[in-house]
Amino acid sequence: MNFTFQIQHHSFDSILQERIRQNSYISDLWPLVYIISDDHHMEAYVGETTDAVSRMFTHLKHDEKKRLSTVHLITSEVFNKSATLDIESNLIRYFSGDGKYNLLNGNVGIANHTYYQKNEVYWEIFKNIWQRLRKEGLARNTIESIDNSDLFKYSPYKALTPEQTDGIIMIMKALIDKKARNVIVEGGAGTGKTIMAVYLFKLLHTDLENLDFRDFGEKSNEILQLAGQLKDAYPDPRVALVVPMASFRQTLGKVFKHIKGLNAKMVIGPAELAENKYDILFVDESHRLRKRLNLGAYYGNFDKVNAKIGLGKDKGNELDWVVKRADKRILFYDKAQSIKPSDVDQSDFDRIKAMAQTVTIPIRSQFRVRGGTDYVDYIDRLLHGRMKPTAKMPFMKGYEFVFFDSLADMIALLDEREKEYGLCRIVAGYAWKWVSKGGAPHDIEIGQVKLKWNSVDKDWVNSPNAPKEVGCIHTTQGYDLNYTGVIFGHEVSYDPATRQIVVREEHYHDRNGKQSISDPEALRSYIINIYKTLMLRGIRGTYVHVCDPHLRDYLAKHIPTASNYSYNDLLSMAAEN
Repeated sequence: MNFTFQIQHHSFDSILQERIRQNSYISDLWPLVYIISDDHHMEAYVGETTDAVSRMFTHLKHDEKKRLSTVHLITSEVFNKSATLDIESNLIRYFSGDGKYNLLNGNVGIANHTYYQKNEVYWEIFKNIWQRLRKEGLARNTIESIDNSDLFKYSPYKALTPEQTDGIIMIMKALIDKKARNVIVEGGAGTGKTIMAVYLFKLLHTDLENLDFRDFGEKSNEILQLAGQLKDAYPDPRVALVVPMASFRQTLGKVFKHIKGLNAKMVIGPAELAENKYDILFVDESHRLRKRLNLGAYYGNFDKVNAKIGLGKDKGNELDWVVKRADKRILFYDKAQSIKPSDVDQSDFDRIKAMAQTVTIPIRSQFRVRGGTDYVDYIDRLLHGRMKPTAKMPFMKGYEFVFFDSLADMIALLDEREKEYGLCRIVAGYAWKWVSKGGAPHDIEIGQVKLKWNSVDKDWVNSPNAPKEVGCIHTTQGYDLNYTGVIFGHEVSYDPATRQIVVREEHYHDRNGKQSISDPEALRSYIINIYKTLMLRGIRGTYVHVCDPHLRDYLAKHIPTASNYSYNDLLSMAAEN
């Protein structure tokens, strides 16, 4: 069906109301969506209303909005209140991901409700609206490219799950409670911990009058009261987001640069804690904070920060820095993503969890992987040897989990997925030396296939050469991909007698990842965590190829094998996604 819509453009000025009264949709109080924009300040505001005349009058009196120059009214005979709320939310999300304008909208109350013909009719209308906005210069990028962008994925303009909403409320209460000093948000890979961090950061930097709580239903009044108390407690908060990994830190810095009220300097590395004290510190990927072990060239700077903060050379770690430099600490944590001996010990987090001043919030709902928690649980059992010989893989509609005997076939299919969806990457455990740094033509040779490790270490997943390279854990942890092709190297095998994955230390070439480890079980735990983390990157699917014959036999029993499908069958699976 081809439902029509109209977009009218008017100067946003004192006589606007008189001009728009002639519009029949406005005079009849019909639901509509509007965008107010300005190409000088590069700012915009998105809204929906049934009383455009009154709403425009209010906006013209607003200190920030009144400096915008043009209003764009979007109307249609098929609009209803549910549809305009939905289209408004999509416009906010995609304008945020597009990056042309900084939005003046608050980020609270983004609608995500279900209504009649939402997907069958109104998503198609929205796509046509977006195409028109691009044609008229109000937007730059296609919906498909925005879906793959970090600016979209980590935007604070997200509809929260009920579980995340409850978590946000608990964090807000802890920030207001003078007795609470720490919050630990525990959740596995893909549970939306980063989204929660960015969401709260934006909330703290948005004026109360710009926050919209209408979509929280029965919790709206509670959140409104908490937001008001937060503003009273922190009218001008000293706050930072600490991100231990340099690559992911750079990515989130770029996201903050495009969010109204935030800037890239708010995203810092742990060493920068030596310079300032804070009211609140958010720490994303806090399991990657480091202790004084296997630090290489970082030893000198590490010791300087320890001294400046007032800790003993061998006693302080980056988690201690966070505790010393903030009144309140929000730690987003997953013990299963600790991958190196330099990571702060789990016991240090357990010590904080045991404190009376600590609030612990578990998050389980899967945000990233379309296979959901069933897939996550299955991977956990698979890698930890808790799989019964007759275990069946859970039904995961729309998620491709495929085992490949042929690496060449896996790469060929991944190339097809890359053409269709983008962000399809090969990743591997650190089972090959990085000899291309010294000029060698390739690092990895498996049969006739020759590959190179990632040529850049920052923002590799978005770099031009990434589709033809292999990413390691250090360049992919924290990132979302559409499809992931995981190569299990010779550093992991399988013992049929014990029914456990075993580690071949001589084939593990991350020097800082194994140096100083005397307990083989500790190394095994790190390597299993690496592969689990890699296997939870893919939104639409995960492909697997295994080098070791014993591990190959084990995994092939529990993962659907590509050889059981024709190539066309594998290609057609994408249609279900």
